[in-house]
Amino acid sequence: MKALANQNTAVHVTDPDEQAMTLPSELPPQVPADFSERHRDSGALDLSDRHALRRVSGLSTELEDVTEVEYRALRLERVILVGVWTEGTLADAENSLRELSRLAETAGSVILDGLIQRRGRPDAATYIGAGKAAEVAALVAATGADTVICDGELTPSQLRRLEGVVKAKVIDRTALILDIFAQHARSKEGKAQVELAQLEYLLPRLRGWGESLSRQAGGRVAGGGGIGTRGPGETKIETDRRRIRTRTARLRRQIAEMSVGRQVQRHQRRGHAVPAVAIAGYTNAGKSSLLNRMTGAGVLVDDSLFATLDPAVRRARTPSGRWFTLTDTVGFVRHLPHQLIEAFRSTLEEVAEADLILHVVDGSDADPQAQISAVREVLAEIGARDVPELIVINKADAADPIDVDALRRQERRSVIVSARTGEGLAALAQAVETALPQWDREVSAVVPYVRGDLVARAHQEGEVLALRHCAAGTELTARVPPGLAAEIDRIAVPAGS
Repeated sequence: MKALANQNTAVHVTDPDEQAMTLPSELPPQVPADFSERHRDSGALDLSDRHALRRVSGLSTELEDVTEVEYRALRLERVILVGVWTEGTLADAENSLRELSRLAETAGSVILDGLIQRRGRPDAATYIGAGKAAEVAALVAATGADTVICDGELTPSQLRRLEGVVKAKVIDRTALILDIFAQHARSKEGKAQVELAQLEYLLPRLRGWGESLSRQAGGRVAGGGGIGTRGPGETKIETDRRRIRTRTARLRRQIAEMSVGRQVQRHQRRGHAVPAVAIAGYTNAGKSSLLNRMTGAGVLVDDSLFATLDPAVRRARTPSGRWFTLTDTVGFVRHLPHQLIEAFRSTLEEVAEADLILHVVDGSDADPQAQISAVREVLAEIGARDVPELIVINKADAADPIDVDALRRQERRSVIVSARTGEGLAALAQAVETALPQWDREVSAVVPYVRGDLVARAHQEGEVLALRHCAAGTELTARVPPGLAAEIDRIAVPAGS
């Protein structure tokens, strides 16, 4: 089997006035070190900086297993990534494009190259401007790429015009994330939520492809209906829009019906006074691994983005023996598509209605603080801003201790753990117990035998610490919710009677 040729061949795209450059990890020589600070407020851009189309290193995909070459050559798309750097530092722009490369690889692509353009704002017509679009077209032709992925959400007109210039399929960050969700959805509800988000995204981007698809007709062309049936009819795009609206309405009803069961379960847990803890955080931060470590749940763990789409609820106990539920939720990402938040709102209610959020952060990430900010933006959008939050700095075994310590000082209410090695899990369990609402109260009483229902409720709703039978009734020592504790106190038999 013949291995694929190295796809990291350098293709230099140059401006007429300057030489091509390879993007280093620090600012290029022609960009002063204090460029971002000097121009962040003014918005001014150096001419040479605006003319540059910088290549981001470290994005090309290399095959590790040559036995997969034939399969991957047939199935994987060859893509070029394009980003527009409008604010922040060059490092921020590079990190965003590297994250886009991980998303593309998760979707099943071979990354050929990644480019960043410095602009005050994206071009209204082609996102990167006509000149740079022509340069990308030359790069597409030279590398044989079949897809260009833009690191942002493009308008329908931008997509069409950029496709017309580069002569290849163009998708944006939103479409890429929706595609990953569609690949990973497993449950009926998850598939319905993803389909709803995709249709909401597709609706304003429908386009017709010529008169051959038109449904407009008159006279005899209209099926021979005769007098009274002639008219403009519906165009193909109007028919598609109507079908999409009908389908989205049906999906919304189905999702609402499927969420009823989860709501009933939540209300039952509330009735039993069982605290709810939700695990939230950036995608691939280790949320499912943490759930498995704390509960032995055995849910899917994969080193890929958005591996978990369906919430998993498991029961766990604090060091003192108090029961609580632990829910694994879908991961978040920078610029998470609004369509996904709306479609997954019924699922994300698990986070909004929790008593505590375990906000898992990848301590080994290049910019964990940016992850925290992105997650908190989504939490605020779903109404979970006021839910108590405990930062869990995960992957401590792979992170730089200096960076982890700096993050811990920034986030005072935090715990450092490693879901892979088990480091810090005891401290996390203790922190969870401290942060949970103190609903239960310890009672010690003799319950008459005729009120055995209260003893049964103590088993169901609380934690029975000691149980002994005597002549007067059942000697019960238990930690129970306040309402049950009041009932037991009211009917308790005095000791020794």
